[in-house]
Amino acid sequence: METNLVLEGFKFMGLGMATVFSFLIILIIMMNVMSKIINKFFPEPKPSTNTNVNAQNNHNKVVAAITAAIKHHREG
Repeated sequence: METNLVLEGFKFMGLGMATVFSFLIILIIMMNVMSKIINKFFPEPKPSTNTNVNAQNNHNKVVAAITAAIKHHREG
């Protein structure tokens, strides 16, 4: 009885790849289910209507910080 080692190697390779592929499919499905459960019980809060004022104020602070950093760099 002669066994073909190349054929056996391909069988084990196929079995291993099928195992990894099925594990990844199950992982993706479970992550989607978990995401839906978390979003159902812990929804993201709605942003307030004053976001434009806060965003503009934050933008002004960032511009001021960048300007100060450039001025400090040029002086030093």
